[in-house]
Amino acid sequence: MIINTVKLINFRNHSSYSLDCQKNVTLILGSNGWGKTSILEAIYILTRGKSFRATDKDIIKRGTDFYRIELEYNNGELIIATFDGKNKTFTALDKKTRRLPTKQKYPVILFLPSDLNLVDHSPGRRRDYFDHIYSQLDASYSTSLSRYNKALKQRNELLKTESVTLDSLFSWNLLLAQYGAELHTKRKSYTAEINQRLTSTYRSIAQNQDEVELIYSSDASSSESSYLRTLEQNFPRDSILGHTSFGVHRDDYQFLFNHQSADNSASRGETRSVILALKFIEADLIYEKLGLKPIILLDDVFSELDETRRRCLIENFKNHQVIITSVESIE
Repeated sequence: MIINTVKLINFRNHSSYSLDCQKNVTLILGSNGWGKTSILEAIYILTRGKSFRATDKDIIKRGTDFYRIELEYNNGELIIATFDGKNKTFTALDKKTRRLPTKQKYPVILFLPSDLNLVDHSPGRRRDYFDHIYSQLDASYSTSLSRYNKALKQRNELLKTESVTLDSLFSWNLLLAQYGAELHTKRKSYTAEINQRLTSTYRSIAQNQDEVELIYSSDASSSESSYLRTLEQNFPRDSILGHTSFGVHRDDYQFLFNHQSADNSASRGETRSVILALKFIEADLIYEKLGLKPIILLDDVFSELDETRRRCLIENFKNHQVIITSVESIE
């Protein structure tokens, strides 16, 4: 057990709500639209520092001008987040900050029904999915990703102006090359780590001898000089397009099932077993690298899984704190 209680005020459709989590498994029952996912969202904000689905202005309960959420860990530590309509602040260890301090962040495995369709999702959705995993494993990855995205935004804004020149882009090109090459290297490394476990973990779920592989697809480079040179070579094209056409922001991941593209060869049940395997691997990597057992947040995914995969999910996460939302009781 990691979390004791969670309290919400003016959060989504909850005027006031308190959840007692003093068990290994906490079940949140309610009909669709009641606000079950909002409770997981509040936990996510207090453990990771931001929502997984919206901006703060979208979260405030309609007709009110603030929200407040509190999370108490089992060691008595209290984390509070408040948003007054303009600014969000976190309070931890009697100190107020605009962002949740890294030391107060706790790893979370978030499992949404949409994750089960990851194989068929857009490249951007797949990038976001794996960026989330890698950011939890490595705080420096998250920092590099944030700095890359800020530099990319600035470069794209300049490319939309008529006065843009290669010289005016130089500083942003340097930053994109630095952080882009770093992200490329880490994505290759973490993808390799996942692949070392993916087939064996999948087979433990599916009970067969199929092979599964995750392919990291990128036109970028782990070399800063090569990355910079390509950005400069692409300037004429980018100035016409008005955006940056090269870089790790265009990366993708593909799944191979028995050496063929999974979106063409794997069944619905097989792709769901692949996603379950990814969740189990993520939890193992977090424990190995951080020494922490992540909190497991399951948002109405039991209704999307058959009995065999439900049992496998329960068995693999039995030694973690699990918080589940559902429209019906789960045996």
